[in-house]
Amino acid sequence: MSEARRKDDYQKALALYGQAIKEFRKGNHEAALARFKELLESYPQEYELVDRARVYITICERGQKRESISPRTIEDYLFYGQMRINQGDYQGALKLLEKALELKKEEAKVYYMMAIAYVQSGQVDEALEALKKAIQKDRSLAIMAQNESDFEPIWGDKRFKVLVTFS
Repeated sequence: MSEARRKDDYQKALALYGQAIKEFRKGNHEAALARFKELLESYPQEYELVDRARVYITICERGQKRESISPRTIEDYLFYGQMRINQGDYQGALKLLEKALELKKEEAKVYYMMAIAYVQSGQVDEALEALKKAIQKDRSLAIMAQNESDFEPIWGDKRFKVLVTFS
């Protein structure tokens, strides 16, 4: 596949993901679920987006109800951390994500999700530090962050721009 085609597919997948997130945030879980599933079927090669879409699919299918949890694996902590972020429970998400780091200190996705939780709770400095660690561990997350609506509050911040810009 050509580089131009890959970029085009990524942009299309990102747009579909964005539409799904908008539906999810409106509480329209059926429409969000359909879009997330379409992303999985149409763009399976976009691993980062597909991974996140799977988390949202599970949340939509479970109906976002709060439940007693006992995570055991890094994936469990990531899943429940994302769920808490989606519920607006940023401190609860951060507690889960800190536990995830105890299991796997070098997991870029954990730092990325922590950055989201921090920025959504207004803790910009902490968000930028977590995002920096995420990008140091996985450079592809810089591209994700540029397009991540959760980071919109800091898109204009010079420090954010430096972090997500390729040199």
